[in-house]
Amino acid sequence: MFDQLSDRLNSVVKYLKGQGKIKESNIEEALREVRISLLEADVNYEVVKQFVEDVKKKALGQEVIGSLTPAQQFIKIVYDELVEIMGGETSLPMISVSPPAVIMLVGLQGSGKTTTAAKLGIYLKKKHKRTPLLVPLDVRRPAAIEQLKVLGNQARLSVYDTDPSMNPVEIAEKSKEYALMRGYDTVIFDTAGRLHIDEELMKELEEIEKVSDPAEVLLVADAMTGQDAVNIAREFDQRLNLTGVILTKVDGDTRGGAALSIKAVTGKPIKFIGTGEKLEDIDLFHPDRIASRILDMGDILTLVEKAQEKVDQKKAAKLAEKMLKNEYTLEDFLEHIQQIKKMGPLEDLLKMIPGARQMMRQMKNAIPPDKELKKIEAIILSMTKEERRNPSIINGSRRQRIARGSGTTVQDVNRVLKSFVEMRKLMRRINKKGLKGIPRGMLPF
Repeated sequence: MFDQLSDRLNSVVKYLKGQGKIKESNIEEALREVRISLLEADVNYEVVKQFVEDVKKKALGQEVIGSLTPAQQFIKIVYDELVEIMGGETSLPMISVSPPAVIMLVGLQGSGKTTTAAKLGIYLKKKHKRTPLLVPLDVRRPAAIEQLKVLGNQARLSVYDTDPSMNPVEIAEKSKEYALMRGYDTVIFDTAGRLHIDEELMKELEEIEKVSDPAEVLLVADAMTGQDAVNIAREFDQRLNLTGVILTKVDGDTRGGAALSIKAVTGKPIKFIGTGEKLEDIDLFHPDRIASRILDMGDILTLVEKAQEKVDQKKAAKLAEKMLKNEYTLEDFLEHIQQIKKMGPLEDLLKMIPGARQMMRQMKNAIPPDKELKKIEAIILSMTKEERRNPSIINGSRRQRIARGSGTTVQDVNRVLKSFVEMRKLMRRINKKGLKGIPRGMLPF
């Protein structure tokens, strides 16, 4: 998400570099590019208009502060405005009510409500130490109840045994009573959806809301639908007391218009985003971190959180020590790759490093995508332990054997070995001289 928008905005920054002051003669062209980039990202027209006006008002004629360049100052202004239109602060789930706290998920059919119910249950259990009960309320869609039971089993979450012959409103009442009696402090309703909003659906949801008194009514919206997601949020909010939005499929080829428009248009914050297909792939929506990613300023906090959650800290410390002692082998490199893979797609992780987009463009062939990473892993796994620990013994015949065993070519094997040798040289340089030992252009600053 946001790749196109990020590229366009960074071209604006390049344009402003070298200017002595932000003034009307250079700001108009920059703002025109910002306007186009936001519209191309499918951001609501009124939101774009207000955004550009606010940036212009704050940027026009400002003296460059301290050692900041006009480009840096413009980035700061755009960053602040992006954070503002996306809601300003991170919106936490409202679950500090008398248990059981009811979270009601609503949305159109196909938006991902059922999967999101399981994801949200895992998140609340892991991050907030809650004991959630998943409740299927969609008695019309074939296999909807069974689907939530399967997901609940995978997530090790309890699922209410819904009777499909019962009315969803009655199920909501009985499941809340059940949760109270059995000690569940959170109830997540997976409500019915339709291909489009209709009166029958809305009446049912209104009645469920009335009898259950939910702490949260969250709209689950598909980020891929762009402005349609914003319109759907507005329609649901007219009939229900929406407290926020969960955007799904943000890892897909979406331009980001929904994320940048929903809060400004509806007044409802985005609370969570679905970041992948796994049941653990749900995150709080942090406007400041998203704005940083859009402007290629990275997202180190999220990267650190992922590392702390997914990476074995003892193993990571051991590998770092080996690097510093120059004892790093291909076996260690393989272990490093396997640790990195736990954190998610490599390309997504790289985008969290400040200046990474620019580096990725400059070093397009040097940074392996995920399938290239798998190829490297296969090559190392096709080596003997002795070869991994001492790559210098890998002669021509050994390279041919490794290539055959990994389903790659000798050229691929040569490339991996050469990269490893270069990496060890770089680590020796860092060990001796610190960051000053790294050639300029290999660092993002």
